Amino acid sequence: MRGLGGRGSRSSLAAGATAMAGAAAVGLLVVSCHAGGTGARDAGPARTDPVARATLPEDEPSPSAAKRVDAVALLQGDPKVSSTVKRDLKPCVKDEYPVDTSYGKLTGGAANDVVVNVMTCGDAVGLGTYVYREDEGAYENVFAAEGPAVYAEIDRGDLVLTKPVYGKDDPMAYPSGEEVITYRWSGSKFTVHDHVHNDFSRAVGGDGDVGGTGTAPSGPPDG
Repeated sequence: MRGLGGRGSRSSLAAGATAMAGAAAVGLLVVSCHAGGTGARDAGPARTDPVARATLPEDEPSPSAAKRVDAVALLQGDPKVSSTVKRDLKPCVKDEYPVDTSYGKLTGGAANDVVVNVMTCGDAVGLGTYVYREDEGAYENVFAAEGPAVYAEIDRGDLVLTKPVYGKDDPMAYPSGEEVITYRWSGSKFTVHDHVHNDFSRAVGGDGDVGGTGTAPSGPPDG
């Protein structure tokens, strides 16, 4: 475009701009005629149309409306929770317990299932993880795993459990690896759907970076 400078090019550009403006006006007139006399309102955005808004599902349940449970009471009254975990289940600050609670669909029931993780107060190291299924207002423990740094969460309808693997002389903060086990509800219990083992690199000062093996063991996991 630099070679198009000079007075002549400026005149040509001005003429071209005038022609384009005229063409745009003609095009606008054609659109108005084909719109059936309603003008630009026929081409308005759909999101502002009251009819379009009325078609949205109004009965969709909100995640925040999920029924809440007293996780500490569930744990204390559950015979499947070990006495060791119950002994360590104490408030960290005032009435705040080291418990994470998640709600979601895992077992195919009408109500949300409850996943409870118990940790230590000081460094939030996992002590145990449990899944409760509601049955006619009562909650049944359908899964339990206890051990150092164990933790479970809901992932798209599956229960994903992560637990560290310690070798000889491994400090608690630096395990040799970890196992990531995916459980899926089958009939009346959880079964292993996927099992991945990760070995951690020791070449980076033992800070727990993944070494990248990502191998799946041949046998089923413990617990």
